[in-house]
Amino acid sequence: MDTTSGFVNLLNNQSVVDLESPEVDTTPSSDQSAVKERRKWTMKDDKILIGAWLNTSKDPVVSNEQKGGAFWKRIQDYYNSSPQLVGTIPRELGQCKQRWARINDLVCKFVGSYEAALREQRSGQNDDDVMKAALDIFYNDYSIKFNLEHAWRELRHDRKWCSTNLSKDTVKEKRKQTVEVDGEDDVGVAERRPMGVKASKAACKKKKSGREEELEKIQGILDTKHKISKEKVLARLLAKNDPLSEMKTSLKLKLMSEMF
Repeated sequence: MDTTSGFVNLLNNQSVVDLESPEVDTTPSSDQSAVKERRKWTMKDDKILIGAWLNTSKDPVVSNEQKGGAFWKRIQDYYNSSPQLVGTIPRELGQCKQRWARINDLVCKFVGSYEAALREQRSGQNDDDVMKAALDIFYNDYSIKFNLEHAWRELRHDRKWCSTNLSKDTVKEKRKQTVEVDGEDDVGVAERRPMGVKASKAACKKKKSGREEELEKIQGILDTKHKISKEKVLARLLAKNDPLSEMKTSLKLKLMSEMF
């Protein structure tokens, strides 16, 4: 009997958990949150991010003289404001930065693989053959498949990722654009770096000074013509023997005071 009553008291003392109570912690675990935030980057996302980076880095007034945080904030804003991403969850600055780091790393490595494939290109092989060889070289060197071909195609013509070894057709086209410098070998016209803030301001100032100098020359010519015209009028007035009218007399005196 004592044993039974003790068991009943033990059951009565147990706390009852109400699953619908607001006190129950229903927030997802950190692992679940991490999985939820780990959104895959699509080809479209990559292309928009690349465009954001290229446009921001080539800004002639801002890109060369801004801190890293401001630089990536501009890229994040550019990316999230794309009309192609309407209705999607905006990306964080860190997500954009991490994705770009991976794109940049793999594309730079693939550029080396593509250059090696170009060097080994045989007569009769086309661009597809070179691409296949480059993918094989990349896999042999890094033991992973290169899955950012779309990113490479977006960046391949930019100076930073441009292959130094060109295909035969490209070399022929390049020779048409070369110039001879002091009798040395032909040098291709390289893409210019974006002009910095100070250089841009100096160029604007120089341009403005040139215009002001031109305006001063024109104004000097007009002043000279005006002076010559006044001298001619005064000469005619002084040459008259007949008495001058009051208006002409005033004009003569005024011109004499200005000229002498």
